[in-house]
Amino acid sequence: MSDSPPPAPLRVADFDFDLPADLIAQTPPAVRGASRLMHLSRATGAVAHHMFDALPRLLRRGDLLVMNDTRVFPARLLGTREPGGGAVECLLVARDADASPSPQVEVWRALVSPGARLKRGARMVFDGAGGRLAGEVLDRVEGGRLVRLSTIDGTAVTDAVERLGHVPLPPYIRRSDVDTDRERYQTVYARERGSIAAPTAGLHVTPALLDALDAAGIERVTLTLHVGYGTFQPVRAEFLADHRMGRESFEVGPAAAEALTRARADGRRVVAVGTTTTRTLESLPADGGPIRPARGETALFITPGHRFRVVGGLVTNFHVPKSSLLMLVSAFAGLDHVRAAYREAVAQRYRFYSYGDAMVIL
Repeated sequence: MSDSPPPAPLRVADFDFDLPADLIAQTPPAVRGASRLMHLSRATGAVAHHMFDALPRLLRRGDLLVMNDTRVFPARLLGTREPGGGAVECLLVARDADASPSPQVEVWRALVSPGARLKRGARMVFDGAGGRLAGEVLDRVEGGRLVRLSTIDGTAVTDAVERLGHVPLPPYIRRSDVDTDRERYQTVYARERGSIAAPTAGLHVTPALLDALDAAGIERVTLTLHVGYGTFQPVRAEFLADHRMGRESFEVGPAAAEALTRARADGRRVVAVGTTTTRTLESLPADGGPIRPARGETALFITPGHRFRVVGGLVTNFHVPKSSLLMLVSAFAGLDHVRAAYREAVAQRYRFYSYGDAMVIL
């Protein structure tokens, strides 16, 4: 008997679906945590509908819930060119520590607009009641520009960015950021500053839910992955195998490593809150031995066929068509199950994307 032919390579188009524009959430729910939660069975594809506060009842006592404690900073700077006064926008992506000589002068990799006019040597100023930043384009780099930021009054660039910057809401939220976004586009357990986008599955979590998880015997631990542009970069290739993720920095501390090691030794389930947490956990060496504290970068692109070595459950939002996030979810739950669940979510008018509703896959 001849061997079966290998499966056809997956195309990006396999992860497309029709989504009515009015289901893309433009604002968070009026009360944090007042979101719907779809429970998707990883084994059968069956779905059930809940509110997010049902999560502790859907998990098992002894589960280890792992969350990303990265903190979003106001990375979007709006200013003007000098000379000329034309409007410019600068989205800070990653700080170049080696090229940043002092707290008052920092070099960043950034996305700038209008890109065609902001060539090497172009100067910008970001001005407001919170202070003033000067910017200069140093060079073109893959995916953007190197930009030198400096303060004029001697304050730290970090402090000036905090005062002048805007919350970097995703482009499908078609409004300007408002003051409340500084709180709502941030998890209640955010600690480590460094992300340009929120780990959105955690936006539903409230202090009351954390108490309910504790009462239900659900262990909790945090790690850090600073969400960069790579997580949301469009997949422009025709085939998944031709896409490359951007690198993002992560840290798994001693407490998280020890908790993960114990859970795996006990045969308890590890449930990741969000795709960023999942990518971090699946980037760790996990050959059955202890999980060690780790710090580094990951460019892991999880697609169907990936063998999950750590994650046994996933809490996530509903994602953009043809995105790497949807591909990760499909790898975990099965493409057919996810397609059917998304059809049901549209039919039941779930809210999609960052400020939308959630799904738990168990």
